[in-house]
Amino acid sequence: MDTLVRYFPTVDYPTCWQAMRDFTDRRDDNRTDELWVLEHPPVFTLGQAGKPEHVLNAGNIPVVQSDRGGQVTYHGPGQTVIYLMLDIRRLGLGSRGLVNAIEAGIIDFLASQGIQARNRDDAPGVYVDGAKIASLGLRIRRGASYHGLAINRDMDLAPWQRINPCGHVGQPMTTLQAQGVHLSRDDMEHQLVALLAKRLGLTPRTAPPPGWYNGDTDTSLPATVTDTP
Repeated sequence: MDTLVRYFPTVDYPTCWQAMRDFTDRRDDNRTDELWVLEHPPVFTLGQAGKPEHVLNAGNIPVVQSDRGGQVTYHGPGQTVIYLMLDIRRLGLGSRGLVNAIEAGIIDFLASQGIQARNRDDAPGVYVDGAKIASLGLRIRRGASYHGLAINRDMDLAPWQRINPCGHVGQPMTTLQAQGVHLSRDDMEHQLVALLAKRLGLTPRTAPPPGWYNGDTDTSLPATVTDTP
């Protein structure tokens, strides 16, 4: 299934969140799926059922109440976020199948870097020796997904100490850098996208950032598409 992959530098969380909702509201059965690969400035986000008490000390980092699943998480520089706007009915996936495929793609990527990782039945995400390296939070509406995953590259882990990550008190966190992986951001993102796409049955093709990113309110214009390297 052809899927457009759009790479961004840094995108404010509220702007990106609204764009995901708009994309989902406007899509029809013929709309091409998309992956958005990016970073956010520092922000804590609470899921739909997120409990404010899991934010221990936000300090100067904003807290946003989101509509994804899960509890509280942190986004910031040095972390890659991949949002998955997928028609899961068209892909033949249920919500559990989608989560399993995403986790498996992340584990495949880590294995390619010599890191043994696993998922957990009681807490979505991917873990290395008990420390969380990747988080998941999704929303499914009208048979389509949005939100997605975040994987820690070389980020400052201090802000995680201001929350109970994903609602788990004392959950240790780790990064690719701490595990001895020193890929460039570009190389890491392209390799991860390729393995995620394989698990999800997608054919990734790169496309430029959409109109909303450049201040254009018309999101209906077709994108120029090229093969992903």
